[in-house]
Amino acid sequence: MIKITIGQYYPAQSFIHRMDARMKLLCTIIFITILFFIGNFLGYAFAAAYLLTMIKISKVPIKFLFRGFRAIFFIIAFTAILNMFFTAGEVVLLQLGGVRITQEGLTNAARMAIRLVMLLMGSSLLTLTTTPIQLTDAIEFALKPLKRVGVPAHEIAMMMTIALRFIPTLIEEMDKIMKAQMARGADFDTGGLIKKAKSLVPLLVPLFISSFRRADELALAMEARCYRGDVGRTRMKQMRMASLDYKALFIMVLFILCILFLEYVAGIWGIW
Repeated sequence: MIKITIGQYYPAQSFIHRMDARMKLLCTIIFITILFFIGNFLGYAFAAAYLLTMIKISKVPIKFLFRGFRAIFFIIAFTAILNMFFTAGEVVLLQLGGVRITQEGLTNAARMAIRLVMLLMGSSLLTLTTTPIQLTDAIEFALKPLKRVGVPAHEIAMMMTIALRFIPTLIEEMDKIMKAQMARGADFDTGGLIKKAKSLVPLLVPLFISSFRRADELALAMEARCYRGDVGRTRMKQMRMASLDYKALFIMVLFILCILFLEYVAGIWGIW
């Protein structure tokens, strides 16, 4: 099994799986936007509880969701370290030469790490509970107003969905190429960072060739099925809002009101 969850679909019978893809996309965008307006840990705790509840309702195993963080853990840790060392503050906790770690830096680093983790979990939950076709239709619907100014909404939505769908496929292909080269004596584990980076260069050529081959096969398959883009295209399953979608929107509105209330309470009590 590949250790990345972005772009995969996890089939299950849940409330979130049955929701309209447009409503799921809207709720995900709202959740991600709210994360950038939370300024205290009380709000982050409530947002984390809300997100974990949605994951529980979706019936997606929490281990399966966290498995995708192994590939991007370095990025999250690197971002947190940068915020910790380069955030100016008045309360100095540790000073080594010209490098200072302040209380404000630690707080900012913790906020950034929590925000990135919840952002990735929320976006992963969208792709895990929505099929690629439904996600394409939802993105196209969201970009429909841009058609009036000549923006190819359908083509953009199709490219974004194909890119998400092929992330796990390309990772799996790279894993196969790496194992094949290791069987022939290639070494990807020893040496320093520069040596390891150089050892990955031979993986790029066969990976690019495989990617172009898959793209060509996909184009031929679409042409064989008379695909002509957005012009005259019909859908086998029409998107329709149901009562559960409006219930989900109501829950999201309650979530926003709770976050605003917690921000107000934290401001009065002086909570981080």
